[in-house]
Amino acid sequence: MLKKQSMKIALITGITGQDGSYLAELLLGKGYIVHGIKRRASSLNTQRINHIYEDPHVTNQKLKLHYGDLTDSMNLTKIIKECQPDEIYNLGAMSHVKVSFDVPEYVGNVDGLGTLRILEAVRLLGLEKKTRIYQASTSELYGGMAENKNDKGFYDENSPFHPRSPYGVAKIYGFWITKNYREAYNVFACNGILFNHESPRRGETFVTRKITRAASKIALGLQDKFYLGNLDAKRDWGHAKDYVRMMWMILQADKAEDWVISTGVTTTVREFVKLSFLCIGIELEFKGNGINEKATILKCTNPEYKLELGKEILSVDPNYFRPSEVDLLIGDSSKARKKLGWIPEYDLKALVHDMMETDLKIMKKYQYLNSGGYKTNSFYE
Repeated sequence: MLKKQSMKIALITGITGQDGSYLAELLLGKGYIVHGIKRRASSLNTQRINHIYEDPHVTNQKLKLHYGDLTDSMNLTKIIKECQPDEIYNLGAMSHVKVSFDVPEYVGNVDGLGTLRILEAVRLLGLEKKTRIYQASTSELYGGMAENKNDKGFYDENSPFHPRSPYGVAKIYGFWITKNYREAYNVFACNGILFNHESPRRGETFVTRKITRAASKIALGLQDKFYLGNLDAKRDWGHAKDYVRMMWMILQADKAEDWVISTGVTTTVREFVKLSFLCIGIELEFKGNGINEKATILKCTNPEYKLELGKEILSVDPNYFRPSEVDLLIGDSSKARKKLGWIPEYDLKALVHDMMETDLKIMKKYQYLNSGGYKTNSFYE
C-alpha cells in the first residue's frame, strides 16, 4: 500500500545523470522542491537537466543545484542540513562496470563509502524520523551466478550475492550499510536493486547507447563500423523512466524494504544490435564465432540510406571484455508489482525505438551542420 503524497523536498545525488534527470522531472511534476548535487567541472555537465533548470535570477525555481561530491562528508552534511530533505535519492556513482576495473579504489570511495557518508549525515543531524533514503543498488550484486537464481530462474530480493567487478563489490557495501542503518538506527532507508535500464540520455560509453549512436551514424554515412565486446552477454533491459517512477514509489511505501526493479525479459547484446538497425530499416547478418564474429548489411528497406550490401559494420574487440564476465542477468520484480503496483510502460522494442529516434535526430543535425559549411566535431551543438 502506498502512502499518500505529503513530501515536498527531495535531494538527488547524481542529478545530472540519466536517472537523476528523469527523477527530477518526475518529482517536479509532483510539486516537489528538488535539490540536486553536481560535481564541479571545467566544462558544462548539465545537458540532461538544462530543459528544467531555470535561471534563479529571473524566477523562483523549484530546482536548486549544489556543488558537491560523494567523497566529501563535510560537504554532504552541510547540504543535507541546508535542504532538510524529506527524501534523499542517492543515484550518484561511478557506474561503468568495465571502467571500475581500472579505478577500483575510486569506485569503492564513491559507490561504497559515499553511501555511508549520506546515512551518517542523516543520523548525526537527527533526521532519522524525517528523511527517507533511497539507495541505488544494482543487479551486478548477483554476478550472474546460475546457482543463485530462484526456482523460477530469476534473481529476486532473496537471491545470494556474488559481485564480479569492483563496481559490484562497492555497491554491495552500499547495500549492506543501508540495510544496517535501517536496522540499527530505524532510518527509513531502502535499496532498489536496479537491473539494466537505458534511455536516450544514457551515457555514450554504455553499450546500448554506443549501439544506437553507431547505427544512426552508419545509416547516415558518418561512420563505417564499430566494435563491441561480448555479443552473447544477456541483460534485462528496461527504460529509465519506468525505473525512476519505481524509486519514488519505494519511498512512499508504509515500510522500508529492499526491492528488485526489472522487466523479467533477457536479451543478448547481439539482439539489441539487430533491433536497433531494424528500427531504421536495416537488416544485419552475423557470421563467425567469438572474437571472429562480424556483422554485415544484409538488406536495407529505407531508401533514405545509401548503404552497400555485404559491408562489414561490426567486429568484436577483446579489449572490451571484462576480466570477469557476467553472462546473464534477469530479475524477478514480482514483489514490486504485487505490493506497490509497479508495471513498466516500455517494452524492449519501445525502448530501442525511443533511443534510435533520438540518436538519429542528433546525427542528422550534426550531418546538416557540417554539410552547410559550419564544421563541428560535436554531436551536441
